[in-house]
Amino acid sequence: MSAPHIPVLRQGKVHKSLDVQTIEKLGTDEPAAEISFACADMIKYDIARMGEAREKLRKMKSEDLIEITKKAGEIFLNDDLPIGVDGAMQSPEDYVLSLAATSGLPHALIRMNMQRLGGIFGQIEDIFQGLTRGLDIAVLDKGYGEQGGAPVSFSPTTNQLAVILPSNSPAVNALWIPSIAMKIPVLLKPGREEPWTPWRIIQAFIKAGCPAEAFSLYPTQHDGSGAIIRRAGRVMLFGDDSTVKQYENDPRIEVHGTGYSKFVIGEDEIENWKDYVDSMVESVSANSGRSCICTSTFVVPKYGDEIAEAIAERVAQIKPLAQDDPDAKLSGFANPKFAEWINEAVEDGLKSDGCRDVTANYREGERFHERDGMNYLQPTIIRCDSFDEPLALREFLFPFASVVECPQDEVLEKTGYSLVMTAVTKDIEWINQLFDCPHIERLNIGNIPTNRISWNQPHEGNLFEFLYTRRSFAIADSA
Repeated sequence: MSAPHIPVLRQGKVHKSLDVQTIEKLGTDEPAAEISFACADMIKYDIARMGEAREKLRKMKSEDLIEITKKAGEIFLNDDLPIGVDGAMQSPEDYVLSLAATSGLPHALIRMNMQRLGGIFGQIEDIFQGLTRGLDIAVLDKGYGEQGGAPVSFSPTTNQLAVILPSNSPAVNALWIPSIAMKIPVLLKPGREEPWTPWRIIQAFIKAGCPAEAFSLYPTQHDGSGAIIRRAGRVMLFGDDSTVKQYENDPRIEVHGTGYSKFVIGEDEIENWKDYVDSMVESVSANSGRSCICTSTFVVPKYGDEIAEAIAERVAQIKPLAQDDPDAKLSGFANPKFAEWINEAVEDGLKSDGCRDVTANYREGERFHERDGMNYLQPTIIRCDSFDEPLALREFLFPFASVVECPQDEVLEKTGYSLVMTAVTKDIEWINQLFDCPHIERLNIGNIPTNRISWNQPHEGNLFEFLYTRRSFAIADSA
C-alpha cells in the first residue's frame, strides 16, 4: 500500500489541506504518510459549531451508543477500515506496520496495546457504572432520574471533549473512548508520529453506526494546539511537566503529565522482597516503560543494593530487537534527538557520587544503542543513596527507575506525588496513612504491579465528572 494521506476531519467531513507534511518511516527517507495540517482559524471556527455534533449524539439513546461502542471495538480489532482520502483500506496488520514505522514501537507491543484498547470498548458498561457510581445510563437520555433512591440530574459541561494526544503509546486513546457513550463529541489533535490509532478508532465507530459528525481530527502545529486549548469547553492534555503545569489550575483542562509512580515495600514485608521481584520488573518495564503508570522509583526500608541488583539483572535481558521479532519488548525513539537528550540527562545525574547505574554490570554495550536506523535506550536501574540525589525522583520514556532506601515513616514525606503507588504491606496503621494521603492518585495494597489498572476506577481524573455536572432540580406536580 502506498503512503496514505491522513486528512483533517471536520465533524466527520474529510478536508484535504494545502498545508501537507510528510512523516517518514523511521531510519529511511521513505514516506509513511502525508498528513493535512489544520490552521488555527479553521479550528476556532469549527469549535464554535460543535453544538451541532453534540445535538446528533444527544438525540440518540445511550443504550444504543453503548452497543455501538461494543461493536466498534470488534471492528477496530478485526476489520479492514478506510485510510486516507483515495478509498484505500487498512487491515489490522497494515495498522500495526504503519504505527511501527513511525513510532518505533515493536509489533508485539502494538498488538498488546490493540488488545488493551479493544477491551476498553467491550467494558464500556462496566466503565460507565464505575465512573458514575452506578447511575442508570438512561438518565442521560431524559436529563434526570434517580440514583440510590435520590433524585439526580446532570447537564453537560461542554459540547466537545478536546484531546491533545501524545505519540508515545496508542493506549492513551482509551481515555477518550467512553466519551461517545456519554453523548459528548470528540475533537482530537494526534501526535505527529501517531495519527494511526485515533484515525482507526474513529473509522471503527463510524462503521459501527455512530454519527460521523461526532468526530473531528486536527493534525496541527503549535498555534492550532493553542487554539484548541483556549477555545474548547473541556480539554484532556498530555505532556511533560513544563507543558501541563501552566494549565493545572484551569478547571476546563484535565492534565496528564509525569506519573512518578512508585513501588514501595513496607517494613513488615521487606524480608520477603524476593517474592516481589517479578512484579517490580513488570512495573518498570511494561509497555517499554512508556506509560505514566510504570514505576519510576522503588522505595524500600533496607536491602536496597540487593533489590537493585535483582531488578537490574532481569531488565537487562530486555534488549533492542528487530521490530517484527515476537520477543521484542523495547521501543525505539521516533525522535532520535530525544533519546540522546534522555541519555545525557541520565549521565549528568550519574555524576553524583550517590547515584550508580546497576544495570551497567549486566547489559550488553552502552545504554544508548543504535539499530535498524533507530535509537534505543536500554533499561536502566539506578541505586540512589537518598532522595536528595538527582535521579531519585526522575521519570523517563524508557524502562528506568531508581531504588532508594527510606524509613517507612518518612516515605510519604519524601516521595511526593504518585499517580500510582503500590505498597506491599499488611501494616493496617500504615495502610490507613496511605489511604489518607492526598498525593496518591491510585493506591494498590499488596503485590500488584503499578501498570495494572482498572478502567472502572480511573487512576487520573473521572471522565464523567469532567464532562457532566450535577444539578439540583424540582418538577411541579402539575408539570
